[in-house]
Amino acid sequence: MLASALPEGRRRRLPHWLWLPAVVGGAFIAVPVGALVGRVDWRHFGTLISSESSREALRLSLETSAASTVLCILLGVPMALVLARTRFPGQRVVRAVVLLPLVLPPVVGGLALLEAFGRRGLLGHTMDVLGIDIAFSTTAVVLAQTFVALPFLVISLEGALRTFGTQYDDVAATLGASPTTVLRRVTLPLVRPALTAGVVLCFARALGEFGATITFAGSLQGRTTTVPVQIYLSLTDDSPQASALGVVLIVIAVIVIAVTGRRITGGAQ
Repeated sequence: MLASALPEGRRRRLPHWLWLPAVVGGAFIAVPVGALVGRVDWRHFGTLISSESSREALRLSLETSAASTVLCILLGVPMALVLARTRFPGQRVVRAVVLLPLVLPPVVGGLALLEAFGRRGLLGHTMDVLGIDIAFSTTAVVLAQTFVALPFLVISLEGALRTFGTQYDDVAATLGASPTTVLRRVTLPLVRPALTAGVVLCFARALGEFGATITFAGSLQGRTTTVPVQIYLSLTDDSPQASALGVVLIVIAVIVIAVTGRRITGGAQ
């Protein structure tokens, strides 16, 4: 009540000293991005991103990122619902494991996938006997991207589910709706903004994945060489293609921010 009675300018006043670290922090992000954009050979930009290796990398990245996003939806939505709406022994441990890829170095995630699905891995050995080879294939790219992107959808959706609570679900249930109907007609529409944001973040994270991909899938042209891997290969050859493809990923990141920005900041202008 007291805050609402104050003039607009008085309510938003902050200590002046906050501006210095805020500007430094903004410059810390903006300067490297600007340096990368300035390094691009704009006269040959179209040629660089339309070369065969660039086109193959872009195609593969878009296809595998779309596939991994679908996997994230199929697996992540049920995981978030179970974590938010149920209670079971060891739930905190399960949540920690699910969110582990958020803090785990991607290269370690790729190594873990290799130990699980590689030819001599825990599951890969059996798959190899059956004639199924996952490591160093396009399927490996999808699995690596899903591994690192899945927690983004889970944490986004679980947080929204906990914020809204179960009161609307309970009302629908008392009116005779089945659990599936409640989920389809009440729960998911209620958290649609968080679900949308989580899906877009999953796609963006999958598109930018490098460490787990190159460790588990390698760098086979047309099969496992995604845009980040191609950037790395171009950088080792000191090729201008690296900067050009980097700008492509920056543009995609800007689009992601435009789509999810209001959801993440709560609609702030």
